[in-house]
Amino acid sequence: MFTDSHCHLSFPELSADLPAIRAAMSAAQVHRALCICTTLEEFPAVHALASDHDNFWATVGVHPDNENVAEPTLADLLERGRLPRVVAIGETGLDYYRLGTRTPADMEWQRERFRVHIRAGRALDLPLVIHTRSSAGDTLDLLRAEGHLGAGPVSRGVFHCFTESREVARAALDLGYFISFSGIVTFRNAQDLRDIAAWVPLDRLLIETDSPYLAPVPHRGKTNNPSYVPHVARQIAEVRACPVEEIAAATEANFEVLFAGVRA
Repeated sequence: MFTDSHCHLSFPELSADLPAIRAAMSAAQVHRALCICTTLEEFPAVHALASDHDNFWATVGVHPDNENVAEPTLADLLERGRLPRVVAIGETGLDYYRLGTRTPADMEWQRERFRVHIRAGRALDLPLVIHTRSSAGDTLDLLRAEGHLGAGPVSRGVFHCFTESREVARAALDLGYFISFSGIVTFRNAQDLRDIAAWVPLDRLLIETDSPYLAPVPHRGKTNNPSYVPHVARQIAEVRACPVEEIAAATEANFEVLFAGVRA
């Protein structure tokens, strides 16, 4: 019934408790999950989750905020992206939130890393899982520049854990991207985000946990896991004044449309 489109089951907070998490998912009618990669070093563990369980899939990518890790080349991403049960490139994007004494001009290394991911997605015709924080303008500009450059498939994907403005959502939708909402949409101070969740077209909507982070109400403050994603669906159903079953069915169908490999 429910699909978690973004979780980090390879992280130590969750990996040691996988049998219990899978049992909780089953009890909560969460039938599928996409396991997200954030470093090349982590990829073998992420891919093993997808290889060992028929309702998990994997991505390959290096998170924009990760420094002092192996820098992905186009060849690295292409090689891993061709493996069975890898259905997307990412998590990728830009993150200017923790600049410290740096400025956005100093983050060219992030922008070049993002370009490599965009090129890999286009070369393999795989969607991108986009992370953007305090960097929406540059994120959109790079997707426009690289996502339609020359011949080949047009870049596509999802803006995950969406917390930006309606204008950013509209720009992402105009580029053909999906919008995914996490447990943040249930937080008391997130009315603006709930308004966007009510506005996004139903056929472009996804739900996620981003676990182990951002547990939704009524579990806020706890370690998050995919069994909590129905709370995100229920909140979106409430603001859209529709049955939760409608949100579950639409987001499962959208997951299959975007991540076409899950049907293979």
